[in-house]
Amino acid sequence: MIKLGIERINEYSSIFAGKRVGLITNPTGMTSDFRSSIDVLKEKTNLVALFSPEHGVRGNIQAGEKLEAYFDSETGCIVHSLYGKDRKPTKEMMDGIDVLCMDIQDAGSRFYTYIYTMAYAMTACKEYDKEFVIFDRPNPASAKEFEGNILDLKFRSFVGYYPILQRYGLTIAELAKMFNNEYEINCKLHTILMKNYKREMYYPDTKLPWVMPSPNFPTPMTALVYNATCIFEGTNLSEGRGTTAPFHYVGAPWINPVDYAEKLNSYKLPGVHFRALYFTPMFSKNEKLLCGGVEVHVLDVNKFKAVKVGWLMLYVVRKMYPNDFKVLPPYTEGRPCMLEFNTGCDYIKEDKYEIDKLFSIIDKETKIFAKTRKKYLLY
Repeated sequence: MIKLGIERINEYSSIFAGKRVGLITNPTGMTSDFRSSIDVLKEKTNLVALFSPEHGVRGNIQAGEKLEAYFDSETGCIVHSLYGKDRKPTKEMMDGIDVLCMDIQDAGSRFYTYIYTMAYAMTACKEYDKEFVIFDRPNPASAKEFEGNILDLKFRSFVGYYPILQRYGLTIAELAKMFNNEYEINCKLHTILMKNYKREMYYPDTKLPWVMPSPNFPTPMTALVYNATCIFEGTNLSEGRGTTAPFHYVGAPWINPVDYAEKLNSYKLPGVHFRALYFTPMFSKNEKLLCGGVEVHVLDVNKFKAVKVGWLMLYVVRKMYPNDFKVLPPYTEGRPCMLEFNTGCDYIKEDKYEIDKLFSIIDKETKIFAKTRKKYLLY
């Protein structure tokens, strides 16, 4: 059995002795026998504060909703919001603690906001001379496979802050070490690793219970397709939000699903099949409208290249429906648009290259990132 980082806390009791402890977490922060990390730290340490990322400590907040500070009814601890007006813990927040911990299931994707909540927290720890502890967890998108383009810092945001790949292939503790050393945060970092974890494991291989890390992340397989289809957030296509299979479905009212599926399947990408379907989102884009589109079926996790799949899907749909496909405008005038933030570049938004060129960019930049990534492998 895998022993999670939080389950090894007794081996690291000296880190917490005599110190006030804060914890960044959500419902995924739990032991393999379903005990909350909040309860573990409440019992083992002097837990005095909780810190909430996007979606809330209890996971009851939808994507993008802002939070304010409140008190947790189960522990009485103050809950500081890190997804409201403050993304980085403030001096006032940090004055109340000596050690800031984090135990959250990430998604293995550059545009999943929890990893930047971690980076901002580490930066605050450096600034206010506190210690930072990361309890490690498996990467559901694989800690072995990595792919994508490297973020262009012109498109830096809370869905992409450092020049890493879209699918980076590291556990969250390995990523913390990379952030700390490679990008010179230089905080007092403690990584509490897992036991018996092998980096080639996909989440089902771990035999650990799955808890949704956010409301639109129902299964471990979602982590794979998310790395393909989340870029559609920046377009007028639905990425499946408002359905029972978010990120597995992509479509719009003006798409002929059979034509779209046949064209995608003609490229014969390994490990994937595109199934034509109709679906009706109950909220989000194209709400209550019948959409034609495809479901992304992963046939072989070891061959499935999520980033290439997503870029191909977008490339094909805009070629097939040039008068209907739209890139959504920026939320703030003068800023990049969501498609640029998610892809970490402008050449996809501008439809600058043919698909072979796009794939060659992915291959080239994956090799470049491999040299940096190799320095931080802990398993």
